[in-house]
Amino acid sequence: MTNRRKFIQGVTAIAGLSLTSCGWRLADVKASSTNKGSRDKLDIYTWSQYIDNKLLKSFTTQTGIQVSASVYDSNEFMLAKLRAGGGGSYGIIYPSDYMVQKMADLGLLTAINHEGLIGLENLSSQFKNPAYDPNNRYSIPFSWGTTGLIYNSEVLTKPPEDWNYLWQNKEKLSKRMTLLNDIREVTGAVLRMLGYSYNSQNENELKQAYEKLQELKPAIAAFDTDSWRNQILAGDLLIAMCYSADAVPISKENPKFKYVLPKSGSSLWTDTIAIPKTSPNPDGAYAWINFMLQPDVGAQISKRLSIATPYKQAFELLPKQLQNNTTLFPPESILKNCERIRPLGDFEEVYERYWTQLTSG
Repeated sequence: MTNRRKFIQGVTAIAGLSLTSCGWRLADVKASSTNKGSRDKLDIYTWSQYIDNKLLKSFTTQTGIQVSASVYDSNEFMLAKLRAGGGGSYGIIYPSDYMVQKMADLGLLTAINHEGLIGLENLSSQFKNPAYDPNNRYSIPFSWGTTGLIYNSEVLTKPPEDWNYLWQNKEKLSKRMTLLNDIREVTGAVLRMLGYSYNSQNENELKQAYEKLQELKPAIAAFDTDSWRNQILAGDLLIAMCYSADAVPISKENPKFKYVLPKSGSSLWTDTIAIPKTSPNPDGAYAWINFMLQPDVGAQISKRLSIATPYKQAFELLPKQLQNNTTLFPPESILKNCERIRPLGDFEEVYERYWTQLTSG
């Protein structure tokens, strides 16, 4: 199961958004598709990090649309719910990049009419026409980041440079380190450390990664995507594999915690906004996307939630300190060894088999 960035509940509220600046008028946005449900209600299915009550109220004030949010902690859980017919009420979902490709192939997403959008031209160049969704046909990028290591610099005075640091220091780190509870991220990181692709479809390479993880497993405190935050702040952990979006607020709370992007490479991810085919309120869905495309809204979300915005105008509104934060916005020289996770079809069963063997018992 691929967990992704489930944030601490009760995140700081986004307040004071200027919803009518720069000519934005959400109430005037209409989708070309036909409404299948109530125009005055929109249900959103998203990661818990990406929403709060003040944001929902701001949207309602501008559009008159009542909006509610449900949250999930993995792309796979979201997909399973929609495929089982349990997601018919959701007007907007937030799939990650590889999941967009998978859901589009399964016919679960509505092609987006770009004429119904305001501000799409402000996407930074790297997010236009992405490989996982050519011409942004089914999704609009919302946030992006990397996967790496966060560590206690007061105890680990020699900073980690690569994934192999965990193996080289496994005795010192024993039961004081965590890896993500994520098949593709953990396996992919070890594959990169061994000089292979994050998306390897060579079973011999995958077996080598599994054997390396088996070697490290006795020293791992847990495969964990969420609770490591409180544990590292409390001093119970010295190092944790994490997403960059989760590292920023931890480092902000205590600067001794520093984030490293391993030099052999890691994953580069994008979370997106998409409209499921079962969306009961397409007009409301387009209004929500346009709400998120507003530069001042994008900038406020980036500042408050410590996430990297993919929109040029929103980035330009950020304070210099945030623009220069290399955890949020790493330079191209660091990103060159990163890969996006891709769907691997039937070969994903091989990953799952090795993961089950690793994590069971």
